[in-house]
Amino acid sequence: MAPKDRPVEGKAEARETIGAAAASKLPAGLYLVATPIGNLGDMTTRGASILRAADRIAAEDTRVARRLLAALAIPAPPLVRYDDHADEATRERLLAAVEGGEAVALVSDAGMPVIADPGFKLVRAARRRGLRVTVAPGASAPLAALALSGLPSDRFFFAGFLPATETARLRALAGLASVPATLLLLEAPQRLAASLADMAQALGADREAVIARELTKMFEEVRSGSLGELAATFASLPPPRGEIVAVIGPPAADAAGPSAEDLDTRLRAALATMSLRDAVAAVAGATGANRREVYARALALGGQRRS
Repeated sequence: MAPKDRPVEGKAEARETIGAAAASKLPAGLYLVATPIGNLGDMTTRGASILRAADRIAAEDTRVARRLLAALAIPAPPLVRYDDHADEATRERLLAAVEGGEAVALVSDAGMPVIADPGFKLVRAARRRGLRVTVAPGASAPLAALALSGLPSDRFFFAGFLPATETARLRALAGLASVPATLLLLEAPQRLAASLADMAQALGADREAVIARELTKMFEEVRSGSLGELAATFASLPPPRGEIVAVIGPPAADAAGPSAEDLDTRLRAALATMSLRDAVAAVAGATGANRREVYARALALGGQRRS
């Protein structure tokens, strides 16, 4: 190529570079960006582009966010910690940044931000102020587990983490027992065996379920069976590792209702750890039996001593 042509080529390249830089400038707003739940390849192209162009990133854990950015070869912009302990002042700083013309990306440690995550307060505040809020969706552990489970997916109920203590956990499960949908629950590895035993008691040992662990990772594991079977299996094993999602099939429609013997068995187990009121609620929810009938059986079994 003749030397006289080179300046023309240089100008064209410069225009392309300037155009690309202009195109990468994000409008001011709050951007909810999904991150991988285990496999880096699940980071979406759009999500990575937003993180690259964001003026600042609000992260559940800034250390985790820095590792992700490094793996994606993205220079880290200013990072702000935004977790369960984020206060009103932190939210105000982020909202003020958006109002000042910045693009602020919100990420969790893994998966979709805001889902079982403190980000909802920030989103709600931004929307109330009329600020731009948009989402770059991607990996989600509960939805991945639902897809893998083979259980009905036309209607599902995500209940997040169960309480850590047995009494509170049984009370929460009693409230979920009659929900006519597949249940999605998150659980910590060290509590899985105890939680499955409580699920079998409160929801019914025969109820179909799946335990999904370490999804998208090297040691991904999906175990299926009844709640009773899964409770027995995990009670005999060391606590598993990694992130866990429990998928529990909807309650079966049983026109005949439970037998008196079944009610008594369930009530005895429930009354051993729960108050009369909570035991009745748990058993009635799990079986679909009339609450008054269950209450009467509980009294006959001596449940009044724990009321």
